Amino acid sequence: MTAVAESTQSTQTSSRGEAGAVPSFDVTLRIRRFDPDTSAEPRWEEFTVTVHGTDRVLDAMHKVKWEVDGSLTFRRSCAHGICGSDAMRINGRNRLACKALLKDLDPSKPITIEPIKGLPVIKDLVVDMEPFFASYREVMPFLITGGNAPTKERLQSPEDRARYDDTTKCILCAACTSSCPVFWTDGQYFGPAAIVNAHRFIFDSRDEGAVQRLDILNDKEGVWRCRTTFNCTEACPRGIEVTKAIQEVKRAMITRAF
Repeated sequence: MTAVAESTQSTQTSSRGEAGAVPSFDVTLRIRRFDPDTSAEPRWEEFTVTVHGTDRVLDAMHKVKWEVDGSLTFRRSCAHGICGSDAMRINGRNRLACKALLKDLDPSKPITIEPIKGLPVIKDLVVDMEPFFASYREVMPFLITGGNAPTKERLQSPEDRARYDDTTKCILCAACTSSCPVFWTDGQYFGPAAIVNAHRFIFDSRDEGAVQRLDILNDKEGVWRCRTTFNCTEACPRGIEVTKAIQEVKRAMITRAF
């Protein structure tokens, strides 16, 4: 290889290296810890780890668990914002740890991480989701039809499908429900996520169970407990207009138009 060719190759390699370089920095996670086997009260603990500019909060938490303290307990699964497993309060706001970029959270200051509110804490960042799923099951989140099973698919127009498209995006992360002040103070309230999933079927043109669901949500702990604070809409990692969906269910309850 000639000197010119070597020089050109060296320049190209250097350029590619600079273009692909990912900056790293230290970040401190201030995590609310709770272990019922060792203490009746939670405590705060700080961990400082080195991360990359493209890392998310979940990456930093993995580094703590795998390299610093294996007892740190949290839920996660797909790590792509689809499963909803890793919802937690990050810097005072409900977020998915796998979607929250560290560089967007002012890493020059400690990043505060704690479990979502309104549900019993089992350990560290893991909460008991059963009250949440109990409300979800109660609104019958499945297609209800009468008569014989069809011999072909139930057809639906694009316009009918669009009517409830927004609420099909729910991933049951509980970020909306656990951001609701009413849910914090009243554990019996169905909560935004259950109402969103009821909405998804109430306005489905193929479904015949809307009246039953509306009767369920007309309970004193149903839609009328909503105070329209928009916390739920702001917290939703999927961008669902949760408050709007709740208002549409209220309107359907009054008018019986769906």
